[in-house]
Amino acid sequence: MTNPPLRFGILGAARIAPMALVRPAREGTGVEVVAVAARDERRARAFARRHRIPRTHGSYAALLADPEVDAVYVPLPNSLHAEWTIRALEAGKHVLCEKPLASNAAEAALVIEAAHRSGRLLIEAFHWRHHPLAARMREIVTSGELGEIRRVETAMCIPLPLPGDIRYRLDLGGGATMDTGCYAIDIARFLAAAEPEVISATARLSSPRVDRWMRAELRFPGGVEGRATCALFSATLVDVRARVVGSRGELRVFNPVAPHLFHRLSVVSGGAIRRERIEGDTTYSHQLSAFAAAVRGEREASPSLASSLANMRAIDAVYDAAGLGLRGT
Repeated sequence: MTNPPLRFGILGAARIAPMALVRPAREGTGVEVVAVAARDERRARAFARRHRIPRTHGSYAALLADPEVDAVYVPLPNSLHAEWTIRALEAGKHVLCEKPLASNAAEAALVIEAAHRSGRLLIEAFHWRHHPLAARMREIVTSGELGEIRRVETAMCIPLPLPGDIRYRLDLGGGATMDTGCYAIDIARFLAAAEPEVISATARLSSPRVDRWMRAELRFPGGVEGRATCALFSATLVDVRARVVGSRGELRVFNPVAPHLFHRLSVVSGGAIRRERIEGDTTYSHQLSAFAAAVRGEREASPSLASSLANMRAIDAVYDAAGLGLRGT
């Protein structure tokens, strides 16, 4: 017998929801989207009609009370992630929360405590981790092919020059490091397989305390150096990459975040260059399949809650080093 689909509800008619949940749910991921809620139910109805979702709710609380919803996707502004993730867990729902998990590490710890109390699954939506490219990158780094690892560099810079967007609002937990920087830091931690010390951080601002560009200098255990760069608006329009330098070689990856669109993996060693292409479905399809499998107890959750908390602590440390203060404070 096949497992029944995991029934998802969406909190908020967010722009990312069709790409991250609605479309991949129709690709054999074991997930079905059954409801959407918005503070303005007319907006929820319009979203539901456009994406063929059967039910709407005029409040987030009403969706959490829906007995036909097994799991909740939280794509709300960063400042609302902690509150509504905790409320969803307390309502007995599994939760897929968009990154970052909360506004700061203290909030993230409260969310994780709620997950442990509830016995429900909570996963932060780092979809890139579920594509086969992620496993291949780590395999190359840990294989010894590159020799002793000496430096890890990551970047996630994209053009989003929309000053009115929620990503530029301090009260909503905005800033480049909270958005694209989440990826740059997470990928660096993943490849180093360790937690960084933030040595320094430099920001360029779009408004007081809101970074549009950030660069953090890192140090990992064993003297491994690191750098994470992120931007929503900078002179570098697109820079999405990872680089690991070892004593015998170097790994270079272009677009580890959305490799299903296009990616390039190269290993430089001994004067030769080897290129690989890693096949796979969309990162979001892989993520949903992994989420459903974790709910069924067939695989471990990824990233772990410990990893999500560590990533949030690193983000806090970057903001502190840049003198911008933590989000949510």
